[in-house]
Amino acid sequence: MMKHPLYLVLGGVFALFIAMSIGRFAYTPILPFMQLEKGFSTVFAGTLASANYAGYLVGALAGSIFPIGRYRSKLLYASLATSITLTFAMGLVDSHVLWIVFRFISGVTSAFVFVLTSSIILDRLASIGRIGLSGVMYAGVGLGIFVSGLVVQPLITRYTSDGAWIGLGVIALLLALYVITVVKEPKTESTQAAPVATAKKRFEPWLVWLLIAYGLEGLGYIITGTFIVAIAETSDVFMGSGTQVWAIVGLAAVPSTMIWAFVGSRFGWMKSFTALLVIQAIGVALPAFSESPTSFYASAVLFGATFMGVTVLVASYAREKFPHASARILSVLTVTYALGQMIGPIIASWLASQTGSFGSALIGASVVIALGAICTLPILWIEKNKTVS
Repeated sequence: MMKHPLYLVLGGVFALFIAMSIGRFAYTPILPFMQLEKGFSTVFAGTLASANYAGYLVGALAGSIFPIGRYRSKLLYASLATSITLTFAMGLVDSHVLWIVFRFISGVTSAFVFVLTSSIILDRLASIGRIGLSGVMYAGVGLGIFVSGLVVQPLITRYTSDGAWIGLGVIALLLALYVITVVKEPKTESTQAAPVATAKKRFEPWLVWLLIAYGLEGLGYIITGTFIVAIAETSDVFMGSGTQVWAIVGLAAVPSTMIWAFVGSRFGWMKSFTALLVIQAIGVALPAFSESPTSFYASAVLFGATFMGVTVLVASYAREKFPHASARILSVLTVTYALGQMIGPIIASWLASQTGSFGSALIGASVVIALGAICTLPILWIEKNKTVS
Protein backbone atom coordinates (compact mmCIF):
# COMPACT_ATOMS: atom_id res chain seq x y z
CA MET A 1 0.00 0.00 0.00
CA MET A 2 1.22 3.52 -0.86
CA LYS A 3 4.25 2.25 -2.79
CA HIS A 4 4.57 5.29 -5.08
CA PRO A 5 7.22 7.77 -3.85
CA LEU A 6 4.76 10.66 -4.13
CA TYR A 7 2.82 9.21 -1.18
CA LEU A 8 6.02 9.40 0.86
CA VAL A 9 6.77 12.92 -0.36
CA LEU A 10 3.23 14.01 0.55
CA GLY A 11 3.94 12.84 4.09
CA GLY A 12 6.97 15.13 4.10
CA VAL A 13 4.84 17.97 2.74
CA PHE A 14 2.37 17.60 5.61
CA ALA A 15 5.09 17.24 8.25
CA LEU A 16 6.69 20.52 7.19
CA PHE A 17 3.23 22.12 6.89
CA ILE A 18 2.58 21.27 10.56
CA ALA A 19 5.88 22.17 12.18
CA MET A 20 7.14 24.94 9.92
CA SER A 21 4.14 26.70 8.37
CA ILE A 22 2.00 26.45 11.51
CA GLY A 23 4.32 25.74 14.43
CA ARG A 24 6.94 28.22 13.28
CA PHE A 25 5.46 30.73 10.84
CA ALA A 26 1.78 31.03 11.87
CA TYR A 27 2.95 33.69 14.32
CA THR A 28 3.66 36.03 11.39
CA PRO A 29 0.06 36.54 10.13
CA ILE A 30 -1.42 36.33 13.65
CA LEU A 31 1.07 38.77 15.23
CA PRO A 32 -0.46 42.18 14.36
CA PHE A 33 -3.94 41.09 15.47
CA MET A 34 -2.63 39.34 18.56
CA GLN A 35 -0.61 42.44 19.45
CA LEU A 36 -3.67 44.66 19.06
CA GLU A 37 -5.88 42.38 21.17
CA LYS A 38 -3.34 41.61 23.90
CA GLY A 39 -1.71 45.04 23.97
CA PHE A 40 1.98 44.05 24.00
CA SER A 41 4.83 46.15 22.59
CA THR A 42 6.80 45.74 19.38
CA VAL A 43 9.85 44.84 21.45
CA PHE A 44 7.93 42.00 23.15
CA ALA A 45 6.69 40.89 19.73
CA GLY A 46 10.32 40.56 18.64
CA THR A 47 11.21 38.79 21.88
CA LEU A 48 8.40 36.28 21.39
CA ALA A 49 9.58 35.62 17.84
CA SER A 50 13.17 35.21 18.99
CA ALA A 51 12.08 32.73 21.68
CA ASN A 52 10.83 30.48 18.90
CA TYR A 53 14.04 30.87 16.93
CA ALA A 54 16.13 30.28 20.07
CA GLY A 55 14.27 27.00 20.45
CA TYR A 56 15.03 26.25 16.81
CA LEU A 57 18.71 26.82 17.60
CA VAL A 58 18.57 24.46 20.60
CA GLY A 59 16.82 21.82 18.50
CA ALA A 60 19.43 22.12 15.77
CA LEU A 61 22.25 21.90 18.32
CA ALA A 62 20.72 18.80 19.88
CA GLY A 63 20.41 17.20 16.46
CA SER A 64 24.07 17.90 15.70
CA ILE A 65 25.38 16.63 19.06
CA PHE A 66 23.27 13.59 19.88
CA PRO A 67 23.12 10.56 17.56
CA ILE A 68 19.59 10.04 16.28
CA GLY A 69 20.20 7.05 13.99
CA ARG A 70 17.42 4.51 14.10
CA TYR A 71 15.22 6.66 16.34
CA ARG A 72 14.51 9.26 13.66
CA SER A 73 10.90 8.32 12.95
CA LYS A 74 9.93 7.98 16.62
CA LEU A 75 11.46 11.35 17.45
CA LEU A 76 9.69 12.84 14.43
CA TYR A 77 6.27 11.65 15.64
CA ALA A 78 6.92 12.94 19.17
CA SER A 79 8.03 16.32 17.80
CA LEU A 80 4.91 16.64 15.66
CA ALA A 81 2.67 15.80 18.62
CA THR A 82 4.41 18.42 20.76
CA SER A 83 4.18 21.06 18.03
CA ILE A 84 0.44 20.50 17.61
CA THR A 85 -0.19 20.59 21.36
CA LEU A 86 1.65 23.90 21.69
CA THR A 87 -0.30 25.41 18.78
CA PHE A 88 -3.51 24.70 20.68
CA ALA A 89 -1.93 26.04 23.88
CA MET A 90 -1.20 29.43 22.29
CA GLY A 91 -4.94 29.92 21.87
CA LEU A 92 -5.91 28.61 25.30
CA VAL A 93 -3.45 30.40 27.59
CA ASP A 94 -3.11 34.15 28.17
CA SER A 95 0.31 34.59 29.79
CA HIS A 96 3.36 36.38 28.40
CA VAL A 97 5.73 34.06 30.26
CA LEU A 98 4.00 30.89 29.07
CA TRP A 99 3.81 32.22 25.51
CA ILE A 100 7.59 32.56 25.54
CA VAL A 101 7.94 29.01 26.88
CA PHE A 102 5.48 27.64 24.30
CA ARG A 103 7.18 29.40 21.40
CA PHE A 104 10.61 28.27 22.58
CA ILE A 105 9.60 24.60 22.77
CA SER A 106 7.76 24.92 19.47
CA GLY A 107 11.02 26.13 17.95
CA VAL A 108 12.82 23.06 19.26
CA THR A 109 10.25 20.75 17.69
CA SER A 110 10.34 22.70 14.41
CA ALA A 111 14.08 22.08 14.12
CA PHE A 112 13.64 18.39 14.92
CA VAL A 113 10.85 17.98 12.38
CA PHE A 114 12.75 19.81 9.65
CA VAL A 115 16.00 17.89 10.14
CA LEU A 116 14.34 14.51 10.67
CA THR A 117 11.84 14.84 7.83
CA SER A 118 14.52 16.06 5.43
CA SER A 119 16.89 13.28 6.45
CA ILE A 120 14.34 10.44 6.26
CA ILE A 121 12.71 11.56 3.01
CA LEU A 122 15.97 12.45 1.23
CA ASP A 123 17.54 9.12 2.23
CA ARG A 124 14.55 7.15 0.99
CA LEU A 125 14.29 9.12 -2.26
CA ALA A 126 18.03 8.72 -2.88
CA SER A 127 17.76 4.96 -2.32
CA ILE A 128 15.27 4.67 -5.18
CA GLY A 129 16.90 7.25 -7.45
CA ARG A 130 14.16 9.87 -7.07
CA ILE A 131 16.04 12.66 -5.25
CA GLY A 132 14.57 15.16 -7.73
CA LEU A 133 11.25 14.90 -5.87
CA SER A 134 12.77 16.63 -2.83
CA GLY A 135 11.57 19.97 -4.14
CA VAL A 136 7.98 18.76 -3.90
CA MET A 137 8.45 17.96 -0.20
CA TYR A 138 9.74 21.42 0.67
CA ALA A 139 6.70 22.90 -1.07
CA GLY A 140 4.85 21.93 2.11
CA VAL A 141 6.08 25.06 3.86
CA GLY A 142 4.82 27.35 1.11
CA LEU A 143 1.53 25.48 0.93
CA GLY A 144 1.06 25.88 4.67
CA ILE A 145 1.89 29.58 4.57
CA PHE A 146 -0.60 30.09 1.74
CA VAL A 147 -3.33 28.25 3.63
CA SER A 148 -2.63 30.10 6.88
CA GLY A 149 -2.66 33.38 4.99
CA LEU A 150 -6.15 32.53 3.75
CA VAL A 151 -7.70 31.12 6.95
CA VAL A 152 -6.18 33.31 9.67
CA GLN A 153 -8.15 36.43 8.75
CA PRO A 154 -11.59 34.72 8.83
CA LEU A 155 -10.70 32.86 12.03
CA ILE A 156 -9.62 36.07 13.74
CA THR A 157 -12.70 37.95 12.53
CA ARG A 158 -14.99 35.32 14.05
CA TYR A 159 -13.00 33.92 16.98
CA THR A 160 -10.15 36.44 17.69
CA SER A 161 -6.46 35.51 17.53
CA ASP A 162 -7.02 32.74 20.10
CA GLY A 163 -9.42 31.06 17.69
CA ALA A 164 -6.87 31.34 14.90
CA TRP A 165 -4.33 29.34 16.91
CA ILE A 166 -6.91 26.68 17.77
CA GLY A 167 -8.18 26.47 14.19
CA LEU A 168 -4.66 25.96 12.87
CA GLY A 169 -4.12 23.31 15.56
CA VAL A 170 -7.10 21.36 14.24
CA ILE A 171 -5.69 21.48 10.70
CA ALA A 172 -2.29 20.29 11.96
CA LEU A 173 -3.84 17.41 13.89
CA LEU A 174 -5.68 16.12 10.82
CA LEU A 175 -2.54 16.26 8.67
CA ALA A 176 -0.49 14.44 11.31
CA LEU A 177 -2.67 11.35 10.96
CA TYR A 178 -1.39 10.92 7.41
CA VAL A 179 2.24 11.64 8.29
CA ILE A 180 2.54 8.88 10.87
CA THR A 181 1.23 6.30 8.40
CA VAL A 182 3.73 6.95 5.59
CA VAL A 183 6.88 8.65 6.93
CA LYS A 184 8.93 5.81 8.37
CA GLU A 185 12.59 4.99 8.83
CA PRO A 186 14.16 3.39 5.73
CA LYS A 187 15.15 -0.22 6.30
CA THR A 188 18.93 0.07 6.44
CA GLU A 189 21.61 -1.03 8.83
CA SER A 190 24.14 1.70 8.05
CA THR A 191 22.70 4.63 10.01
CA GLN A 192 25.15 4.36 12.92
CA ALA A 193 28.49 3.73 11.24
CA ALA A 194 28.34 6.30 8.44
CA PRO A 195 28.73 9.51 10.48
CA VAL A 196 32.01 8.27 11.97
CA ALA A 197 33.53 7.77 8.55
CA THR A 198 32.65 11.30 7.40
CA ALA A 199 33.14 13.32 10.58
CA LYS A 200 36.54 14.72 9.52
CA LYS A 201 35.00 16.38 6.48
CA ARG A 202 33.15 18.93 8.59
CA PHE A 203 36.14 21.25 8.80
CA GLU A 204 36.82 21.58 5.09
CA PRO A 205 37.17 25.26 4.01
CA TRP A 206 34.09 25.26 1.81
CA LEU A 207 31.93 24.16 4.75
CA VAL A 208 33.15 27.09 6.86
CA TRP A 209 32.09 29.51 4.14
CA LEU A 210 28.75 27.74 3.74
CA LEU A 211 28.12 27.96 7.49
CA ILE A 212 28.77 31.72 7.41
CA ALA A 213 26.60 32.28 4.33
CA TYR A 214 23.76 30.20 5.77
CA GLY A 215 23.96 32.05 9.08
CA LEU A 216 23.80 35.43 7.34
CA GLU A 217 20.79 34.24 5.36
CA GLY A 218 19.09 33.24 8.62
CA LEU A 219 19.78 36.67 10.09
CA GLY A 220 18.52 38.54 7.02
CA TYR A 221 15.51 36.63 5.78
CA ILE A 222 13.81 36.35 9.17
CA ILE A 223 13.06 40.09 9.35
CA THR A 224 10.65 39.78 6.45
CA GLY A 225 9.65 36.29 7.56
CA THR A 226 8.52 37.62 10.95
CA PHE A 227 7.28 41.15 10.35
CA ILE A 228 6.05 41.45 6.75
CA VAL A 229 2.38 41.23 7.77
CA ALA A 230 2.89 43.67 10.64
CA ILE A 231 4.67 46.06 8.26
CA ALA A 232 1.84 45.77 5.74
CA GLU A 233 -0.73 46.38 8.49
CA THR A 234 0.90 49.70 9.39
CA SER A 235 0.65 50.95 5.81
CA ASP A 236 -2.37 52.85 4.52
CA VAL A 237 -2.95 50.22 1.84
CA PHE A 238 -3.31 46.98 3.82
CA MET A 239 -4.87 48.05 7.09
CA GLY A 240 -6.83 45.00 8.29
CA SER A 241 -5.85 42.87 5.31
CA GLY A 242 -2.11 42.35 5.65
CA THR A 243 -2.55 38.58 5.61
CA GLN A 244 -3.04 38.91 1.84
CA VAL A 245 0.67 39.61 1.57
CA TRP A 246 1.46 36.48 3.59
CA ALA A 247 -0.77 34.36 1.35
CA ILE A 248 1.18 35.63 -1.66
CA VAL A 249 4.44 34.68 0.05
CA GLY A 250 3.11 31.14 0.46
CA LEU A 251 1.75 30.95 -3.07
CA ALA A 252 5.13 31.97 -4.49
CA ALA A 253 6.90 29.50 -2.21
CA VAL A 254 4.89 26.45 -3.34
CA PRO A 255 6.42 26.04 -6.84
CA SER A 256 9.72 27.66 -5.85
CA THR A 257 11.10 24.58 -4.15
CA MET A 258 10.55 22.46 -7.25
CA ILE A 259 11.93 25.19 -9.51
CA TRP A 260 15.08 25.62 -7.42
CA ALA A 261 15.53 21.85 -7.19
CA PHE A 262 15.54 21.72 -11.00
CA VAL A 263 17.78 24.78 -11.35
CA GLY A 264 20.20 23.45 -8.74
CA SER A 265 20.47 20.01 -10.32
CA ARG A 266 20.94 21.60 -13.76
CA PHE A 267 23.35 24.47 -13.03
CA GLY A 268 24.87 23.46 -9.69
CA TRP A 269 23.56 23.76 -6.13
CA MET A 270 26.01 26.46 -5.07
CA LYS A 271 25.75 28.67 -8.16
CA SER A 272 21.99 28.57 -7.75
CA PHE A 273 22.30 29.43 -4.04
CA THR A 274 24.36 32.52 -4.90
CA ALA A 275 21.81 33.72 -7.45
CA LEU A 276 18.96 33.07 -5.03
CA LEU A 277 20.51 35.22 -2.30
CA VAL A 278 20.91 38.15 -4.69
CA ILE A 279 17.25 37.91 -5.73
CA GLN A 280 16.11 37.68 -2.12
CA ALA A 281 18.19 40.68 -1.05
CA ILE A 282 16.37 42.78 -3.64
CA GLY A 283 12.94 41.53 -2.56
CA VAL A 284 13.52 42.14 1.15
CA ALA A 285 14.53 45.77 0.58
CA LEU A 286 11.58 46.84 -1.60
CA PRO A 287 9.05 47.87 1.13
CA ALA A 288 11.73 50.07 2.71
CA PHE A 289 11.67 52.32 -0.34
CA SER A 290 7.96 52.23 -1.17
CA GLU A 291 4.80 51.17 0.68
CA SER A 292 2.76 50.87 -2.51
CA PRO A 293 0.79 47.68 -3.20
CA THR A 294 3.16 46.89 -6.08
CA SER A 295 6.18 47.09 -3.78
CA PHE A 296 4.63 44.81 -1.15
CA TYR A 297 3.39 42.29 -3.71
CA ALA A 298 6.75 42.22 -5.51
CA SER A 299 8.54 41.78 -2.19
CA ALA A 300 6.18 38.96 -1.22
CA VAL A 301 6.74 37.18 -4.54
CA LEU A 302 10.54 37.52 -4.49
CA PHE A 303 10.75 36.54 -0.83
CA GLY A 304 8.34 33.63 -1.20
CA ALA A 305 10.13 32.43 -4.32
CA THR A 306 13.46 32.24 -2.50
CA PHE A 307 13.28 31.63 1.24
CA MET A 308 12.41 27.91 0.97
CA GLY A 309 14.58 27.49 -2.10
CA VAL A 310 17.49 28.13 0.24
CA THR A 311 16.56 24.98 2.13
CA VAL A 312 16.35 22.87 -1.01
CA LEU A 313 19.70 24.02 -2.37
CA VAL A 314 21.66 23.83 0.88
CA ALA A 315 20.15 20.50 1.97
CA SER A 316 20.81 18.96 -1.45
CA TYR A 317 24.37 20.33 -1.55
CA ALA A 318 25.06 19.03 1.96
CA ARG A 319 23.72 15.58 1.13
CA GLU A 320 25.80 15.49 -2.04
CA LYS A 321 28.93 16.19 0.02
CA PHE A 322 27.95 13.99 3.00
CA PRO A 323 25.69 11.25 1.57
CA HIS A 324 25.93 9.00 4.65
CA ALA A 325 25.57 11.62 7.38
CA SER A 326 22.81 13.89 6.12
CA ALA A 327 20.97 14.33 9.42
CA ARG A 328 24.09 15.32 11.36
CA ILE A 329 25.37 17.77 8.71
CA LEU A 330 21.95 19.34 8.22
CA SER A 331 21.81 19.90 11.96
CA VAL A 332 25.23 21.59 12.01
CA LEU A 333 24.21 23.90 9.17
CA THR A 334 20.87 24.62 10.80
CA VAL A 335 22.65 25.77 13.98
CA THR A 336 24.18 28.79 12.23
CA TYR A 337 20.94 29.47 10.39
CA ALA A 338 19.00 29.34 13.66
CA LEU A 339 21.51 31.57 15.45
CA GLY A 340 21.04 34.23 12.79
CA GLN A 341 17.26 34.09 12.86
CA MET A 342 17.22 34.19 16.68
CA ILE A 343 19.11 37.50 16.69
CA GLY A 344 17.27 39.09 13.76
CA PRO A 345 13.83 39.83 15.30
CA ILE A 346 15.36 41.34 18.44
CA ILE A 347 17.48 43.77 16.41
CA ALA A 348 14.61 44.57 14.02
CA SER A 349 12.04 45.19 16.75
CA TRP A 350 14.48 47.43 18.63
CA LEU A 351 15.23 49.44 15.48
CA ALA A 352 11.50 49.77 14.76
CA SER A 353 10.80 50.99 18.30
CA GLN A 354 13.57 53.60 17.96
CA THR A 355 12.80 54.83 14.44
CA GLY A 356 9.05 54.29 14.25
CA SER A 357 9.26 51.98 11.22
CA PHE A 358 10.89 48.79 9.95
CA GLY A 359 12.57 50.57 7.02
CA SER A 360 16.10 50.54 8.43
CA ALA A 361 15.70 46.92 9.56
CA LEU A 362 14.68 45.85 6.04
CA ILE A 363 17.63 47.65 4.45
CA GLY A 364 20.00 46.09 6.98
CA ALA A 365 18.51 42.65 6.30
CA SER A 366 19.03 43.12 2.57
CA VAL A 367 22.69 44.03 3.09
CA VAL A 368 23.23 40.99 5.33
CA ILE A 369 21.74 38.64 2.72
CA ALA A 370 23.95 40.21 0.04
CA LEU A 371 26.98 39.55 2.26
CA GLY A 372 25.83 35.93 2.43
CA ALA A 373 25.92 35.80 -1.37
CA ILE A 374 29.48 37.15 -1.33
CA CYS A 375 30.48 34.40 1.12
CA THR A 376 29.47 31.74 -1.40
CA LEU A 377 32.04 32.98 -3.92
CA PRO A 378 35.00 31.22 -2.21
CA ILE A 379 33.01 27.97 -2.34
CA LEU A 380 32.55 28.38 -6.09
CA TRP A 381 36.27 29.11 -6.42
CA ILE A 382 37.17 25.96 -4.44
CA GLU A 383 34.82 23.84 -6.58
CA LYS A 384 36.24 25.30 -9.79
CA ASN A 385 39.82 24.54 -8.75
CA LYS A 386 38.91 20.98 -7.76
CA THR A 387 37.30 20.47 -11.17
CA VAL A 388 40.34 21.85 -12.98
CA SER A 389 42.77 19.75 -10.94
